[in-house]
Amino acid sequence: METRGMARLMDVMNDHQTDEDAQERLKVHHRQTLWVYWTLVVLGLWLLAAPFSLGYLTESNWVRPSGGRGVWWSDSTHDALRAHLMTGSDLMSGTLLIIFGTRTLRPNRPVSLWICCVVGMWLVMAPVFFWAPTATAFHNGSIVGILTIALSILIPGMPNMMNFMQHGPGRPPGWSYNPSTWAQRWILIATGLAGFLVSRHLAMFQLGYIDQIWEPFFEEGSVQVLNSEMSHSWPISDAGLGTISYTFEFLMGYMGSPKRWRTMPWMVAFFGVLVVPLGLTHILLVLSQPVVVGSWCTLCLLAAGIMLPMIPLEVDEVVAMAQHLMQAKRRGDRDGSLWEVFWKGGKADGCEEDERSLALVDMSERPLAVFKSMVWGVSVPWTLACASLIGVWLTLQPAFLGSPRDATGPGLLHFGATDIFHLVGALVVVTSVISMGEVLRAGRFLNVPLALLVAIAPWCFPSSTILGSGLGTCSGIAILLLSFPRGVVKERYGKWQRWIF
Repeated sequence: METRGMARLMDVMNDHQTDEDAQERLKVHHRQTLWVYWTLVVLGLWLLAAPFSLGYLTESNWVRPSGGRGVWWSDSTHDALRAHLMTGSDLMSGTLLIIFGTRTLRPNRPVSLWICCVVGMWLVMAPVFFWAPTATAFHNGSIVGILTIALSILIPGMPNMMNFMQHGPGRPPGWSYNPSTWAQRWILIATGLAGFLVSRHLAMFQLGYIDQIWEPFFEEGSVQVLNSEMSHSWPISDAGLGTISYTFEFLMGYMGSPKRWRTMPWMVAFFGVLVVPLGLTHILLVLSQPVVVGSWCTLCLLAAGIMLPMIPLEVDEVVAMAQHLMQAKRRGDRDGSLWEVFWKGGKADGCEEDERSLALVDMSERPLAVFKSMVWGVSVPWTLACASLIGVWLTLQPAFLGSPRDATGPGLLHFGATDIFHLVGALVVVTSVISMGEVLRAGRFLNVPLALLVAIAPWCFPSSTILGSGLGTCSGIAILLLSFPRGVVKERYGKWQRWIF
């Protein structure tokens, strides 16, 4: 739990500090973290040497993307062009880190730190955008990029934030817990890291660094999915894009204090965009594989399975942030414009001391209690659990009962009852799991049209078996009935409570 005396001291300093006090605090903080800024310069020097010492331009080191896939360029010189672009990217990034890393050796240089952070973000993305022709270039860009982001804004904290961050109690008004505690965020960091590792393995196959992909269940299914027309329709590796997304997700889990829902609304908003809409897009693309491609991919399913629980685990923090912005709007410009509050944070009327949350250091003594605090805001009503199991059954039902597909081959032109079961079953699972987040409990009603679809649609396909269609109808009726009870809601959410029905 946060030290109350320290919080009160910071409140006094923030409320009564002069410009001279602020500058002195910046200087003290800068001296304590000076090693960070020197390391940025060292990373810049490393990038200048990397293309030549790691063999970016050595033709024998180059690999081709999997499946005979074309990249941004289709002529015979594209391998050399990829190598030269990666070399130029590292040289430019290294030069920028040296220049702006040197500038950060003096205090109060927030713009230079943000430029270094942007360079780190680019280093993470460049190997995917340029289809790095060697695995070494791919790994080097990812690792140095992550280190640069960590050294510029994670380890020393957000540049100059201590001078304008509003301190005070951390629990949102009317809430029974704080959704931004380290315990709440560590489970998101852990799942984001797991997704990063899975997506990275898939990206390494698509980019051509490894020849085989781990596939224990669907034989050649993973290769078919990763080399499919749907995958090739993207200008870059779709698995590589997922790797970038997961990289930023687990890094953003480290950003900010346990009050970041009101001290850093912009960051919570961006984190929410990465997890919720982009996460849903990723999940839906994976779920479309049996319809569009005609096969499943185990690691793709695993990546989607990792992303799915992140949505209900993160969305409560987004709701708290949105409530804070609405409160700031009602206050008018007393604490600055809404735009300023979005970027700099602000005070929240009615906040309470967070006496309930446990610190991660208590894990060794009270592991179960700490774990429970990680999932506050998520509950599992028996109705949603049963709906999820029925959704899994619908997805697997064609494999047990035989395929009632109207025509052979994947694709929307061959859409049949099998596809209804695959898609509706998977969507029911997704909807039910997301609705386990208490602030999104009303989302369970989205299962109602899905239930009606799976109950009626299979009878419309002549090749559907009576047994399969009958089981689909029974499953649809069961899902429909399970969609109406709200189930248990353990926590309180202030003014959002009225939307939990």
